[in-house]
Amino acid sequence: MQTRSSKFVGESSTNPSSISTNSRRRNRRCSNQRVEPFALEEIPVVTMVDQRTIAERLRAPTEGYAEAIVVPPIPAEHFELKHSLINLVTSKQFFGFKKEDPHSHIRYFYKITSTLKYKDVPETSIKLMLFPFSIDGPARIWLDKEPSRSILNWDDLVSNFINHFFPPSKTTNLWNEISNFQQRFDETFYEAWDGFKDLLRACPHHGFTELHQLKIR
Repeated sequence: MQTRSSKFVGESSTNPSSISTNSRRRNRRCSNQRVEPFALEEIPVVTMVDQRTIAERLRAPTEGYAEAIVVPPIPAEHFELKHSLINLVTSKQFFGFKKEDPHSHIRYFYKITSTLKYKDVPETSIKLMLFPFSIDGPARIWLDKEPSRSILNWDDLVSNFINHFFPPSKTTNLWNEISNFQQRFDETFYEAWDGFKDLLRACPHHGFTELHQLKIR
């Protein structure tokens, strides 16, 4: 008599109860693992509280009015600008209009201040102190708008002044007038020569050699 075997050789059987048991064991192991809570550290924000009153907040500031020109210390103990000297400088002020020549103003100002000699007072300091009196109108507004303590010497002052009131467009216009200069029929040679020299003086950095100037004339 033959009996039926419930299993065949090489056949694996799957027991649902064993699957359930294994799952519970895995879940138990996972649940036994301790998970450390992650807490974000809060950084306190410090805010500055404005303790001023409304009247104090609306009050105009009294700082930040330093001049653009920095005058070097003067070793002399007693020195002051005389009114006569200031009047001499203000007698021919530069306003910054289109027809004015900033180069001519620098030459005139330099000529006046170069004759001033004071004991223990550098010539550069005198120039820097007097220059604000030699300008007015738009030129004075330009100087007031310059950053505070940005002009440390005479070269800085001349460079900033010339570059502002003598832009590249003005140089181009004068360069074209010089290169295309011609004597008019109603003027003499000397009159034309004086006009040509005026153009050269108005643009000291024209770059024309003497030979080129003779060819233009």
